Amino acid sequence: MKAVVCTKYGAPEVLQLTEIEKPSPKGNELLIKVHATSVTAADYKVRSFDVPISFWLLARIMVGIRKPRKSILGMELSGEVEAIGKDVKSFKKGDKVFAATLQTFGAYAEYICLPENGPISLKPTTLTYEEAAVIPIGARTAYHYLKKIGGVKPGQKVLIYGASGSVGTYAVQLAKYFGAEVTGVCSTVNLELLKSLGADKVIDYTESNFMDNFETYDIIFITVDKCPFKACKRALKKHGAYLNIGRPVPSLPMIWASLTKSMNVVVGKNAPENVEALIFLKNIIDEGQLKPVIDRRYSIDQIVEAHRYADKGRKKGNVVIAIN
Repeated sequence: MKAVVCTKYGAPEVLQLTEIEKPSPKGNELLIKVHATSVTAADYKVRSFDVPISFWLLARIMVGIRKPRKSILGMELSGEVEAIGKDVKSFKKGDKVFAATLQTFGAYAEYICLPENGPISLKPTTLTYEEAAVIPIGARTAYHYLKKIGGVKPGQKVLIYGASGSVGTYAVQLAKYFGAEVTGVCSTVNLELLKSLGADKVIDYTESNFMDNFETYDIIFITVDKCPFKACKRALKKHGAYLNIGRPVPSLPMIWASLTKSMNVVVGKNAPENVEALIFLKNIIDEGQLKPVIDRRYSIDQIVEAHRYADKGRKKGNVVIAIN
C-alpha cells in the first residue's frame, strides 16, 4: 500500500511517498481504508521539529532522537472499515468512520489499524469523507478547551485569538452553540469568514492598535500564541479562564497570574483520547450546528506541496489530503 514516510526532521521535502506492507488487524482492532486525512499543526510541527528550545530535549525523547519514531504522520482521518478483529463488537465491515490518531499517528497511508476503544466513531452522515477527516483534532480540541476546561455558559463573553485557523473556526461555532457572545481576532482577509461562522464581533489584528478594541471577557482562547499575555490579563474578568493551545508550558507571568489574580490559566493541555467528544461533534454536525472550513485540498501525491502551504501559517480552517 502507499504511505508517506517522514525520513528525518526538516522541510516538507523529507516526506516521501513509498510502498509498505498493508497491516492486519489484531483482535481488538479495525482495519480502515483511509479516504482522507489532513495537515494539522501537530503534523508539521513533528515533521519540522518546531518546538521551543526549552522543550527541545524532552520533545526529542518523546518523539524521536534523530527522526520521528513513528515515521508515518497523519493525526486524523476518515474512511471505511474493511475488516475487523475477532474481538471487535462496536463496528462492522463497511462502517464509515472518522478518528483521531494523535497518539498513534499513521493516517498518511492507504490503510491503518486502530483499536475499537480509541477516539473513533461513525462519521457524520451529512459530511463527505474529506469534510469528516478534519473534525477529530481541531473541533475536538476546541470543544475540550471551551466546554470541558473553560466551562463556557450562555451569556458569557468569549474572545478567540487566531479564529480563522482550524481550531479557531470550530471554536467560534462551538462558543456560539453554547450561547456565548463571541469576538474573533484574525487578519483583514478573514473577517467576513468569521462573521459567516456566527462571530458577534471581529477584530483585525493587522491594525496597530487592535488590542484597544478588547473588552472584558469570561474566556480568552488563544489558538496561535502571538497575543501578548499582558493584554489578555487586562481583558480577562476576575475568575475568568485564559486558555492557550499555542505553547507547551506556561510562562512565569502566566504562573504568577494564576496564583495571584484569580485567573484560570491552562496552557498546552491535550484533549483526552476518548470517543466522547467525537460522538458529541457528530451529533451537532448532523443537526447542522457545526461545519468544517476547508481551505485547500490535495492528493496524497501532493503531500509535500500541502505541507509547504500549511507551513506558511495562513491557512483558513483546514487543509485536506485525499488518500483513496
